[in-house]
Amino acid sequence: MLVALTGQLIFAVYIAAVYGGVLLGGGPESWNRSPALAYRPDDLFGNLMFGLHALFALIIIAGGMLQMIPAIRRRFPAFHRRVGQTYLVAATILATGGIILIIWRGTVGSTVMQIGSCLNGIVILVCASFTWAYAYRRRFDQHRRWALRLFLSVSGVWFFRISLMLWLLIFQAPVGFDPDSFTGPLLLILTYGQFLLPLAILELYFCAQNGGSAATKLGMACLLVVLALLTAGGIFGAAMGMWLPRM
Repeated sequence: MLVALTGQLIFAVYIAAVYGGVLLGGGPESWNRSPALAYRPDDLFGNLMFGLHALFALIIIAGGMLQMIPAIRRRFPAFHRRVGQTYLVAATILATGGIILIIWRGTVGSTVMQIGSCLNGIVILVCASFTWAYAYRRRFDQHRRWALRLFLSVSGVWFFRISLMLWLLIFQAPVGFDPDSFTGPLLLILTYGQFLLPLAILELYFCAQNGGSAATKLGMACLLVVLALLTAGGIFGAAMGMWLPRM
């Protein structure tokens, strides 16, 4: 978890530096450093939606990091609730805005990839609904599980970036996709795997936690160590090849 939170902190600084420059007097054209055509002079609604999307992404990352710290949950329950409520609202707005933005102006990649991104948004909305519902009913065991599912599904875009940069770090070339059209089998797999794979691994973790044998728990622990190392490699690749150079 510490590895993931560190990587998300770097991503949050990147978002604030690239998209927050407008608040410091920079022009919105600076958004086009990444992704391409984030700002379009003839699309006021799309620009507004993209700006809000970036803003709530920053709130999501900051709120998610705070919610994942056990000491805060135990010692400051009221603060945990307020941050959680803000997180749920931001996640709902982020997912809804992202879906609207894709339908309104499209995005990079193929239509199948855009459908996958919309599906990720729908999964976020479902997880947010169950997270709120179980908290309202004070069934905190189920609430925590759905909160983790929400955290992972909201982090889909982050998982996509670190996975892609880990791939490039390993192969040192765009193997499995065309960088110009941003299409190919690798990107298709990452589009759906960015939220489905983390959620599947989380379910395996729940199964091992609930009633798994000692061997199952040991295997799950080893898997988590391997995934943490891969995540660290992806964070390094994304930071050096994508985030830091564009800040």
